[in-house]
Amino acid sequence: MAKLNKDEFISSLKEMTLLEIKELVDAMKEEFGVDPSAVAVAQAPVAGGQEEGPSSATVVLTDCGANKIQVIKVIRDITGLGLKDAKDLADNGGNVKENATIEEANDIKAKLEEVGASVEFK
Repeated sequence: MAKLNKDEFISSLKEMTLLEIKELVDAMKEEFGVDPSAVAVAQAPVAGGQEEGPSSATVVLTDCGANKIQVIKVIRDITGLGLKDAKDLADNGGNVKENATIEEANDIKAKLEEVGASVEFK
């Protein structure tokens, strides 16, 4: 059996009904002995009381660079905005994603910088 990557897995979930997803969660509980819904509830405090840093960030587009069309495509993929709204964001800059996890923010930044945009976190 071929291994699914994260995007393929999420895509297949979108095609399922709620009942099928519930059955999948129940099967995961049985197979792995872990409740997937409990994983996101709360993590244990950091050992020694050390603070990590911010857990979320706002990704802000500061400049779309020379590849405006590619930047618009990436913005649409990330945000789900329509063409006009994505173009306005590319033209004027602004928040691409608010309260994104640090991992998600870094991923978005990498995608936008790959096509020539300038991005910062707030």
